[in-house]
Amino acid sequence: MKKFVEKLKQKEIEISQEKGDFALFALFLRGDIQDKWDLLVAAPWIEKDKPRALKYIASIIQKSFMPDELLKIARIVIIDLNNPALRTIHQAVNVEHGSVNVVNCNFFGLNIKNAYLITSSKKHITTQSTRSSPPPNGVGSGG
Repeated sequence: MKKFVEKLKQKEIEISQEKGDFALFALFLRGDIQDKWDLLVAAPWIEKDKPRALKYIASIIQKSFMPDELLKIARIVIIDLNNPALRTIHQAVNVEHGSVNVVNCNFFGLNIKNAYLITSSKKHITTQSTRSSPPPNGVGSGG
């Protein structure tokens, strides 16, 4: 599994360099499915066109992995940036282009037997959403 996660980490880096940073890029092994992993992704650039982003991520994965490796992935799940469970994950794990292994936890209301968080970073949510607005004037000044 270590080689598989490392290979996936390289694809995450490649995609983020081309499209933009991820807020979440993780593999989850749910308690109700045997040996099939969900790839969970969240990013500001995904929000702009979810169907196109899903197709793009799937094509990168399909081109990069052998058939037996592809069988390990049950599905790719897009997580909305406003999902409160995403904030919970960010509070629990902060990693970027790495690999943090978490076992026997509960995320998104699901029993997760095993998880590999490659990127879990809330800074990409706030950075992207606040770039277009200038900082407020007079913050903290006593009138």
